[in-house]
Amino acid sequence: SMSANYLLADMLAKLRNGQKARMSVVKHMKTNLCENVLDALIREGVVSNYSSSSKDLHIELKYSNNEPAITKISCVSRPGRRVYTSVKSLWDVHKGLGFLILSTPKGVLSDKEARRLNVGGEILCKVV
Repeated sequence: SMSANYLLADMLAKLRNGQKARMSVVKHMKTNLCENVLDALIREGVVSNYSSSSKDLHIELKYSNNEPAITKISCVSRPGRRVYTSVKSLWDVHKGLGFLILSTPKGVLSDKEARRLNVGGEILCKVV
């Protein structure tokens, strides 16, 4: 839904700003999409963990050598402008500089996982 994508964009902004401010935890409204994206970010090693209450996600930000794990994270697809990619075009996405998170028929995956499972999908966000 439209609001799901707006809430995702809002969560990504909180991750970015929280890391810039060296916060250890940021709080965000709980949605399925946000949880699925967080799961993928954890698998990619750029978010430590999260816990959830009935309404909120408490997201533990990650630092290595005091440097934020995420410096840039941005939405790619927007409600008015959906961006899709085939698995073929994922091969030359950005030559190892960061990664993408996609919504695919096999779930929310990183571009690496999508290539392995041979699926394309909607590009939700890009992480550097």
